[in-house]
Amino acid sequence: MFTSSGEGGGSWGNHGFPHAQGGGSRGTHGFTRALNAPRPVVVEASPVGVPVRVNREAVALLREEWRVVDRWWTEAPVDRRYFDLVLESGQNECVFRDEGAGCWFSQRA
Repeated sequence: MFTSSGEGGGSWGNHGFPHAQGGGSRGTHGFTRALNAPRPVVVEASPVGVPVRVNREAVALLREEWRVVDRWWTEAPVDRRYFDLVLESGQNECVFRDEGAGCWFSQRA
């Protein structure tokens, strides 16, 4: 059971996510990272901005494209263009371009 006071075997930590009693930011293999965190990726795009290569591997199929524009009222707005892809190897890949930073990232769908 997780409680905000740390009683009952665990606590919610600073971010509202439960962690094991004793908490901290160290897992069994060193420091942990956020689940599903975006990772920088090398993308070659067409003139209209559609990925044609991801980490030097050709894109075989563009399955879906969507845009997320959120938090426009804050100092840290989000403006991302997402692409759900299948690479030549058959691997599924979800990449997005952070329009504000001008960088590409990979993120599990």
